[in-house]
Amino acid sequence: MVAYGYGRAISVTDILHEPPAPDGPATRSDVEAVLLGRDAPVRFVGWNLNGIDLSRLDLWGCAFVRCRAGGADFSFCDLTEGRFESCDLNNTNWHGASLSSGIFQDCKLTGAQFADARTLGLVFARCLLINAQLHKFSFRKTSLDTIDFQGADLTEADFRNATFVGCNLRDANVTHARFEGADLRGADLGNLRLADASRFKGAVISKQQAAVLLSGLGLKVV
Repeated sequence: MVAYGYGRAISVTDILHEPPAPDGPATRSDVEAVLLGRDAPVRFVGWNLNGIDLSRLDLWGCAFVRCRAGGADFSFCDLTEGRFESCDLNNTNWHGASLSSGIFQDCKLTGAQFADARTLGLVFARCLLINAQLHKFSFRKTSLDTIDFQGADLTEADFRNATFVGCNLRDANVTHARFEGADLRGADLGNLRLADASRFKGAVISKQQAAVLLSGLGLKVV
């Protein structure tokens, strides 16, 4: 049986290929050795990738499960259709990486840098993106499930028609971000002030959120 994606044929046995993790911290050479001669994705489970340089590697379709990769450099990697599950990815660098159609699920991405990454169809679910750099990132028409954006740089991000469920936007920089049609009722917006209201122009908010906003003017919503 063969599956297809982005023009590459993948056998089921290749999809399930799961090399054993090294006894200690992995090196770039360890990862390259696993990838050598393979035309299909690899599943990395429990690997210690902390701080290593993985830049420019072809990791198309690879899965990373319960890996530790704090401070790792994924810049300019091809991670199209890649998957990260329950990984520590704090302070990682994704500059210029191809992350299209990828998934980050239950991951820690505090301080992650996503400048100039290609992210069409990328999905985040139940992730920490505290203080992450997400300048011009597009979340358009996506459902954001339990994402912590506290303190994140979301300048010029696109949230049009997005739905927020259990999300945190406290202290995030949303300067020039677009929220037309976004449903923010499931987001913690912090202590909204009238001066902040224009940043969320066109979004839907709850009565409780409106009450917080109007309380800054000395008004009460009943």
